[in-house]
Amino acid sequence: MPSLGADMEHGKMVEWMVKPGDFVHRGDVVAVVDTDKTVMDVESFEEGVVSELLVDVGATVPVGTPLARITQTPDDGSGQTGHEPPGQEARVPPPVRHLAHQLGVDAAGVRGTGKRGAVTRADVERAAAARHGPVPAVKAVPGPEGALPVEAAAPVTGTAAAPRAGHVRSSPRARRLAEQLDLDLGTVPGTGPDGAVTEGDIQRAVSGRGASVPAKAAPPAEQAPPPEAPPAEEAPPSEAQERVASLRRAIGSLMTKSKKSIPHYYLSTTLDLRAAVAWMQLVNQQRPVASRLVPAALLLKATALAAREVPEVNGFFTDGVFRPSSSVHLGVAVALRHGGLVAPAIHDADTLAVDTLMQQLRDLVSRARAGRLQRAEMADPTITVTNLGDLGVEAVYGVIYPPQVAMVGLGKVVEQPWAQNGMLGVRPAVTATLSADHRVSDGLRGGRFLARIDELLQKPEEL
Repeated sequence: MPSLGADMEHGKMVEWMVKPGDFVHRGDVVAVVDTDKTVMDVESFEEGVVSELLVDVGATVPVGTPLARITQTPDDGSGQTGHEPPGQEARVPPPVRHLAHQLGVDAAGVRGTGKRGAVTRADVERAAAARHGPVPAVKAVPGPEGALPVEAAAPVTGTAAAPRAGHVRSSPRARRLAEQLDLDLGTVPGTGPDGAVTEGDIQRAVSGRGASVPAKAAPPAEQAPPPEAPPAEEAPPSEAQERVASLRRAIGSLMTKSKKSIPHYYLSTTLDLRAAVAWMQLVNQQRPVASRLVPAALLLKATALAAREVPEVNGFFTDGVFRPSSSVHLGVAVALRHGGLVAPAIHDADTLAVDTLMQQLRDLVSRARAGRLQRAEMADPTITVTNLGDLGVEAVYGVIYPPQVAMVGLGKVVEQPWAQNGMLGVRPAVTATLSADHRVSDGLRGGRFLARIDELLQKPEEL
């Protein structure tokens, strides 16, 4: 059971994506685990044959507990291992075979576009779309200026709510709940990514089913009234409510630990976005709406580059020692639909083009809210950014996520009076704040970090 950070103590096995006898490569998704923060995909760290599953579905185990046993297979010199599935199976990873089975697609007949002809998830989804018709999709659209891009449901066709023949996309939690309630998933409109049915969709469907009594079935006036329903306060909390409460407890525990153990100091500055916004507007004129940039993309890229140049804000403080990171894995705080937040990482954000970073940001936000993040995205952010500009907040002073040593806060992009060289004008600007660990850095280095972000934003074409 992998750890997602200093606050994670245990995880619950939700679903196995492999079975004994399956051959897995390093990086293949082998299981789905539920934590206090999110539902997470667990990747294999080894290559070989799954010989035994050690944890049953539904079991909750501490961090560090072995989940499965993988037997490494010797290479016979031909590039094939002794237990690797022959023929077509060798190029279809177990998670992709699992998806193909769910979608009713014969994986052996799918043309692979991956490395060495391997069949990918996208290949299977295209095959499913060709067989069953267009698949509802989530179309990413830019958010308001200063806000992180958010996703808006935009089905490819007008029939997104209609159930498709065959497999119905759904989350593991939704499938379990539907089975418990004897509910046909095909009758439930999905609101999740790619039209997936979520736990909330199931709850709404059940609520609607219970309330939709035909008028002719209403009892006559002379009949005794039905027994009163028990008071709402006596009803047991739903699984979603319990999950939110658990998430809030985990966040509260971690933030308490952070404030007790980390000597925070705080800095703020106002970033001049005139050059960045002017360049962005010029670029966006040549682009369709769906691929236009927003200020958040430029702010995140400038933050990542500045973190690389000021290593005292980028790394981990563990066992009394600071270990700077050679990579910038930029954690992005994402508010969840049912409450709480997570901060998954955009890996190597300092090396990504602005367009690529923005695409990854949209994908990350979508998967975080759908509860399908990967272990590495949750476990290794080296510095975190929180952006509350879309809520109208002009400045935010964050609490550091241990064992990280810094958090950057970004507010709303606003027009401000700006004096320069004796002249007064109006410019778009944003308040950027830094919460940093005084054991590692001080005001001099923290100030240099914020100043470097401002300098980078004055030449947005070079980001």
